[in-house]
Amino acid sequence: MTQPLQDNDKKPISSELTDATPLLNDPQALQAQAKQDGVLFFRGLLDRQAVLDVRKAILDILDEYDLLDRSRPLMEGSADPDQVHRYTAEEIAWNGVGVPLDIYHRVQKLESFHALAHSPALISLYTNLFGAEPFVHPRHIGRIMLPHKDQKPTPSHQDYLHIQGTEHTWTCWAPLGDVPRELGGLAMLKGSQQSGLLGVTAAPGAGGLESILCGLDYEWQTCEYQAGDVITFHSHTVHKSMPNQIPGRVRLSCDFRYQPAHEPIESASLLPHGPFAWDELYEGWTRSELMHYWNKMNFDYTTFDESIRWQKDKIC
Repeated sequence: MTQPLQDNDKKPISSELTDATPLLNDPQALQAQAKQDGVLFFRGLLDRQAVLDVRKAILDILDEYDLLDRSRPLMEGSADPDQVHRYTAEEIAWNGVGVPLDIYHRVQKLESFHALAHSPALISLYTNLFGAEPFVHPRHIGRIMLPHKDQKPTPSHQDYLHIQGTEHTWTCWAPLGDVPRELGGLAMLKGSQQSGLLGVTAAPGAGGLESILCGLDYEWQTCEYQAGDVITFHSHTVHKSMPNQIPGRVRLSCDFRYQPAHEPIESASLLPHGPFAWDELYEGWTRSELMHYWNKMNFDYTTFDESIRWQKDKIC
């Protein structure tokens, strides 16, 4: 009898992520660890105040939409459940960002949000990781996960299916504020990139696809996250979000992506995340180096292959 596809996804989180900060100035050791584990965790890599400034800017937007509990401190990120549930499941479902598109548009217009991806600490990290000039994908993703009854955790998945281009693209996930385990941070399947591209099945949550994990013997890891922490991982590394178990709390995080500048890219990675246009998102920005910077690049482009999103040749 065929076993349920996701048995390995139910395995408990068995260990803590290990801080790779000591490897930052040792490119060979950094690359060796990345090749082995497919994931690197850095405690306090980003400036904490810069991260909290982005958090405040997003919470200010939520407050303008009357979504926060004004009896609580703003930076706590406590939602007003009655206001949150004035939205339907469909209104908060677009691409797993967790809020309706008019609110997400406001987030995407934040210069400080996009600037965070260009932090010198991140550029230095990816320069050493790639052993080459890194390119920052401008398609930055914000996750503003309202505590809505229909909000689903992101299922186990590999980013390559959604990004494509070079498989050597690495995602940077950073919490925009402290994220204890109960708030539902990221869990990583350490070493899973070694199995290559996995088959998938449809699932609720961001991306709509869940990796088929039966037969894989890897270890789930997570930790208590703090503002300034960073996880980065290979495009084939399986990961998922944990459920939010703190009633009324909003969870904020961001996804940035990086690749060696000389490798191919899929053209959608240069578009805004959302049905927006760069020039209108740039309204009021002051840092010209953050705008249209990819136009000076001479990329080889790949074509998005929809068929690989539905490979099912590795079902148990």
